[in-house]
Amino acid sequence: QLVESGGGLVQPGGSLNLACAASGRASDVYTAGWFRQTAGKEREYVGAIGWGGGATHYADSAKGRFTISWDKAKNTMFLRMSRLQAEDTAVYYCAAGRGGDVDYVYQYWGQGTQVTVTS
Repeated sequence: QLVESGGGLVQPGGSLNLACAASGRASDVYTAGWFRQTAGKEREYVGAIGWGGGATHYADSAKGRFTISWDKAKNTMFLRMSRLQAEDTAVYYCAAGRGGDVDYVYQYWGQGTQVTVTS
């Protein structure tokens, strides 16, 4: 089970931290990832990390602004977002699975948390 937290309202240029708490790890899970989705659009890959704190990978839209990390003691993945823009407004989802930059390779999903960037 994956449970996200930390969404909310933030002004342009601001920062926000999201968390994704995992309860256990299935045998077919190697990677945890972040995706986002706006109304009427497909889910967009944000980035991923090897389960437990391995290598990270980011979408071009996230490079230099977003950082994914892992707290082993809490079995929790974090998404640190900075220099947020209106275009970052979306529902953010964490996911777990084999890994990759497409949503269909992730078998497990959190419920999503809304991030709204507005002045």
